[in-house]
Amino acid sequence: MGTTREPHPRERLLRTASRLFYAEGIHAVGVDRLVTEAAVTRATFYRHFPGKDDLVAAYLGATGAAIREAVAGAREGKPPREALHATMGVVGDATRAEDFRGCQFLNAAAEYPDPDHPVRAVIDDHRAWFLGVLRDLAADLGHPDPDHAARVLVLLRDGALGGGDLDDPTVVRETLRRAVEDFLPA
Repeated sequence: MGTTREPHPRERLLRTASRLFYAEGIHAVGVDRLVTEAAVTRATFYRHFPGKDDLVAAYLGATGAAIREAVAGAREGKPPREALHATMGVVGDATRAEDFRGCQFLNAAAEYPDPDHPVRAVIDDHRAWFLGVLRDLAADLGHPDPDHAARVLVLLRDGALGGGDLDDPTVVRETLRRAVEDFLPA
């Protein structure tokens, strides 16, 4: 008979931050609330994260890692056209989550407008990764301009993640799927 082990304080802080930052906004949630809801002390918080922005970067890093894993799983073993649809399907599926509030990275970028801020570096890294995935898929499909194709697909992604919070997410997902198909060469 095993006992359930309490998550490590760092993990509790990350889980709490992920939930609160996404639901309420990063700047709306203070360190006092984070430590209270994660059931850690301020000293423990600062032992794991020198400042709140370090926790924000870790939250976005963990979010990005989960997205990379989902995209890798969706693409695995598929030919390029199906892999591209599966990749964009990950985006469309995200909009249908019960607690969907848009893209964590776009939301964070709105709260951190300074392009030189360290949090923006995490955002930029994630966007560069996704752009690269799409560029590679477009090249694999023989698109005549894979860089342009990737940029258009990122714009579709951004629009779907914004629209999924404002409009019917099922319609947004289907519109995204159809737009990707319409954009691809025959």
